[in-house]
Amino acid sequence: MKNKIKNNPRIILNKIRWDSIYDINKLRISYLHRGANENIKFINGGEIISIDKSFFETKNSNIPYHRIMIIKYDKKILFNRFKDKK
Repeated sequence: MKNKIKNNPRIILNKIRWDSIYDINKLRISYLHRGANENIKFINGGEIISIDKSFFETKNSNIPYHRIMIIKYDKKILFNRFKDKK
């Protein structure tokens, strides 16, 4: 993926969701959730209901993009908030 795409969680999620070469069920997202074990929760791509301008929706919550820490697709890291800040 190009750098512009690689640095934007919303674009990454939309690409995986709508591009037929990808299987959204291979997607795993780590996100900040205060109160969770080590303040991190995980969600699989198949749990995503919709992708909005500032958050994505699951059955149980809306998760803002700024809370996403890591996006992996089939063990490959597509987005890493810690690494991409450098």
